[in-house]
Amino acid sequence: MARGSAPGLRPFLPADARALATLFRTSVEELTAEDYSDDQRAAWTSAADDAAGFADRLAAGLTLVALVDGRIAGFAALRDNSLFDMLYVRPDLVRQGVGSALADAIEKLAAGRGAKLLTVEASDSARDFFAARGYVPQSRNTIMLGGEWLGNTTMTKELAAAATGGPH
Repeated sequence: MARGSAPGLRPFLPADARALATLFRTSVEELTAEDYSDDQRAAWTSAADDAAGFADRLAAGLTLVALVDGRIAGFAALRDNSLFDMLYVRPDLVRQGVGSALADAIEKLAAGRGAKLLTVEASDSARDFFAARGYVPQSRNTIMLGGEWLGNTTMTKELAAAATGGPH
């Protein structure tokens, strides 16, 4: 990706499900090793083992796909207009603006749909990313996933009211 250029964003299509499941697994396996054990990461990635269930989760909310040079670079999902459900980026494109572009879009969409507060269950690996965007930790959680306990942090961000259209 050229420096300073933003990735293209588009809505999730059912045909994306397999590629997003692969990106999800790769992202968790490669980007969370400092914070989660091998067993914890295996339990986390098992969420994509049920291909239909993973595709249903992506389709259940508003999922955006980021493209860089025509290839899928990441994805993010908004559920119930107030939950930042998923944000995953290809490991080779981390810290190149893909995650920020997706987060910007999710925040704008939530605000545009009337949300005043956006909540995320941030992994230990993503907590600093969300904190830098103005999300405030609310509680520490331990969740059971695939037979393993994983820690995360509930964080919230107050959203600015969406500007109303019309003449100025």
